[in-house]
Amino acid sequence: MLVASEVKGELARIHPARACCRRAELAGLLHRDEAADGELRTLDYATARVAVQLATSLGVPVSDPPRGAASPLRGRHHLRVRLDRGAISGWSWADAQPHDRRAFIRGALLGAASLSLGRSGPHVEWVYASPRRAAELRRRLADCEINAAVSERRARTVVYVKGQEEVATLLRLTGANRALLDFETGRVGRDVRNRLNRLLNAEGANLDRTVLAADRQLRAIGALKETGRLDRLSGGLREAALQRRARPDADLDTLAAALGISRSATNHRLRRLVELANELTDSSAA
Repeated sequence: MLVASEVKGELARIHPARACCRRAELAGLLHRDEAADGELRTLDYATARVAVQLATSLGVPVSDPPRGAASPLRGRHHLRVRLDRGAISGWSWADAQPHDRRAFIRGALLGAASLSLGRSGPHVEWVYASPRRAAELRRRLADCEINAAVSERRARTVVYVKGQEEVATLLRLTGANRALLDFETGRVGRDVRNRLNRLLNAEGANLDRTVLAADRQLRAIGALKETGRLDRLSGGLREAALQRRARPDADLDTLAAALGISRSATNHRLRRLVELANELTDSSAA
């Protein structure tokens, strides 16, 4: 199963060659935070390292947070990277090239997204304190042909992407090629297993019907033989009865091949044998 940390690890190993892409990715990393000092807070060491590397390569000042500045969160601690937001304030989504937009989305995914890629269904979400920032991200995802939805949760705005196709598009867009391959392999495997299970269930149901029908036909043939009526039937019905008794587990196709007639004609003869046996039962009951 694809692990969310592996996805972020792969994205963190991408080193954009273009300065414009590095600036766009850094803008994506800082997108959730509206503070003037541009503080990135993350629980992931790789993401913090990416932020420092991108800023350093662009000449963006990086200031160390004071000792003890890490904030606890359920036994874990946020890593804080303080950047000069003014150094990237000139970056604009509207003027960005497609490769810059992909880099921005990758930064936003690294910096603020949580990923759930379990069997219950893939799900990626961003939690924002600012509804405006959340709306911006949703529009930018839509510009990249990724359908995202928005909901409210505990005074926070959540932007989320769910569904196999949408998450696969997101992974492809951000350059997580290995993760995409694992994701698609898992999806194909699940589809094959589901299809196989449906086929096995259908085959089992058909087999159950065949067994029940054969048992009903054999009991009918036995009743006709006990009363001596079987010998007075037409040659076709007697031959059908003989083949059914000789092949108690056979399906209609097998019996039709043995009789040298169509499947429909075979079914008609066997059904007629059951009807005749029922007539015997009804007459004896009367």
